[in-house]
Amino acid sequence: MNLNSPEIKSCVQALKDIDFELAYLALLACEGLKPLSRWEKPLDGEGLLLLQQLGLEARQIHRTVKTGKDVVETIFGREPGYVQIYEQRFGGRPVDKSAETQRFEGYLFGYPPCCIEQYIAKPYTPNGLPTDDQEILFHWACRDCTITPTILPAYRSLNDLASKL
Repeated sequence: MNLNSPEIKSCVQALKDIDFELAYLALLACEGLKPLSRWEKPLDGEGLLLLQQLGLEARQIHRTVKTGKDVVETIFGREPGYVQIYEQRFGGRPVDKSAETQRFEGYLFGYPPCCIEQYIAKPYTPNGLPTDDQEILFHWACRDCTITPTILPAYRSLNDLASKL
């Protein structure tokens, strides 16, 4: 996908008009840096169409929280299989923060396994990353991660692109 094409830039700009994080997550998914992305808000038909125009499979997933309130998540990625797996596993079910769920979601969202395990054992353990680097990730990096430093340049580049549009 040519991220510099006027059509792609237009879609990303329209997503950014909805929410910067949504546009940034879409870019990460388009480039395959995240097999699956979750925007924890509903998205109207126009927003879903914009994601589809970027070549992403997108769905609304209804879940519940402990209070019984219904929440809608927008799930999207390049591979329909990831979206289907998420929908089958979590659609219509309560939000769950168990270790098993965190491992499964971490896998689907492309988080480094070492970071997932550290987060489960002790969330938000200081990791030595500069704050501006940690802020552009969607996972909490573990202190000795060897994967996060290799993906950070690509994340920075897409974050910068989203910021400039």
